[in-house]
Amino acid sequence: MQALYRITVLALLSIAIGTLASLAAIGFVELVAWLNDLLLVAPRARIIWETRPLLVMAATILAPTLGGLIVGLMLARLTSQGRGFTPPDAILAVQTRTSMPSFRDGLVSSLAAALSLGAGASVGQYGPMAYMGAQIGALGARLNLGIAHLQGVAIGCGVAAAISTAFNAPIAGLVFAHEVILRHYSLRAFAPTTVAAATGYVFANVVFEHEPLFTVAFEGVKHSYEFVFFALEGILCAFIAIAFMQLILACQNLSGRMSLPFAFRPMLAGLAVGLVALELPEVMGIGYEALRFATIEGAFAGHELALLVVAKIVLTALCLGFGFPGGVFSPSLLIGILFGALFGMIVAQFSPFDTSGIVVYAICGMMAVTSPVIGAPLTTIIVVFELTRSYPLTIAAMVSVVFANLVAFRLFGRSIFDVQLLKRGCDLARGRDGAILSHTYLTDYMVKEFPRCDRQDRLGDLRARLCEQSWDSLFVTDSAGQYLGTLTARHILAQDPECTAEQACVRSPVIFDETTSIRAAMDNLVDFLGEAAPVVSSQDGRLIGVAPEGVVISAYLDISRELRREENEAA
Repeated sequence: MQALYRITVLALLSIAIGTLASLAAIGFVELVAWLNDLLLVAPRARIIWETRPLLVMAATILAPTLGGLIVGLMLARLTSQGRGFTPPDAILAVQTRTSMPSFRDGLVSSLAAALSLGAGASVGQYGPMAYMGAQIGALGARLNLGIAHLQGVAIGCGVAAAISTAFNAPIAGLVFAHEVILRHYSLRAFAPTTVAAATGYVFANVVFEHEPLFTVAFEGVKHSYEFVFFALEGILCAFIAIAFMQLILACQNLSGRMSLPFAFRPMLAGLAVGLVALELPEVMGIGYEALRFATIEGAFAGHELALLVVAKIVLTALCLGFGFPGGVFSPSLLIGILFGALFGMIVAQFSPFDTSGIVVYAICGMMAVTSPVIGAPLTTIIVVFELTRSYPLTIAAMVSVVFANLVAFRLFGRSIFDVQLLKRGCDLARGRDGAILSHTYLTDYMVKEFPRCDRQDRLGDLRARLCEQSWDSLFVTDSAGQYLGTLTARHILAQDPECTAEQACVRSPVIFDETTSIRAAMDNLVDFLGEAAPVVSSQDGRLIGVAPEGVVISAYLDISRELRREENEAA
């Protein structure tokens, strides 16, 4: 009966989360499109008002600039952390089993992201959509349903539905949730996320008839030697992706060192976007039109493609680094497809070999740049297949994606998300157990009942106490409870019985406090030879507990067993 209850509740919950996440994603897209038309960011709106060139010019500069000011003020004054929230926040919550930011923070961040995109900031929309799905999943996880490990599953459902809705690609949404957010494929999570992704697809494709990202016609790879070009393109795209990610991190560091208040930093990035957009309007916003035209022969000249690639990389890094909330998925797609089209154009013009056209190189570039940035090679491959329904195009993209990830992983890391989390103290390279151990505090496991003595106690008096207890150590404190040192049986028996505990004690080489994680304790106890390490308050130095090696090992084993149980249970 318990298994039936879990299956039923998870099915209903995944449908509810999938529905809400899908509706939120669709609403987000519609809000951005409405703002694009209103603020003359959309190409269609700019064409309508082309008879008023001064108005268009003013809107081009003022929309992202003033939008950046409003966004900066929103985040600085209305969120608890003074910043926007993105997929790394969801990854952190799932991998460390900590709480998501508050719903209010998430709502403000999502509205700020919509305004950023609506005003023409060079950021992506899929990151905010995925985060909205995660936030909705986190709300579902707060329900008292009596199901273990519900938060990770619920967040995965929300993300899967959002990505499924965004791309009309339910399989890609499912894989993205497992590949990027959950990072495991247990049946316990796989079934609910599948239901949520399918729910998102139904709303996007059946109920609202959401149009696909793009449509292409491709007859197939005509020459086997082109797979060498696809591999070479993947390698080059890896360097494009690395440069993009490094520039984002550099802009974030630069922004952090600025004396200018955070609220005004997005305005500077918006001004840069507006000025560049006077000559290259394609850099504004999501860039759907440029993405779709990139697969059309002759739509862009070679120098135009190269200029757009550089401009998009620089402006997106500037916008994200200076505080515009948004994602890296959409910009990566645009950068990749533009570079891929440029690469295909160069191969066709300067090599002695015939090619299969610009489409296959554009799609290969799009996915080969995107997959290292978000750390989701399987997702990007599946996106190609679900969007194009072309098996030959998917195989070609797969070759580029594989080589791009091999190079980028070695030179940069799994994704920009992982590097950003590493800067926040969460090293996902250590695995899920390492992430949880790094965010599980030693104070939850420390021993609070332990033998202690006063600094003035004589060693002769302590010998009797030592014989009556099971411990081989005494922890010396002063009248305020501050830790002074540790006395072992050897210290007590080898020294003058008239010595005081303070004179004979030895301060432990390893001392923990309330901020010490289980992972940090494990690392520090490797060469520790004592019976237990003291845990003191970082505020006043009081001894609040001790940590024997056995306690730390027990905590590690408990967490490992719980993870294995989570990943292997069927429902």
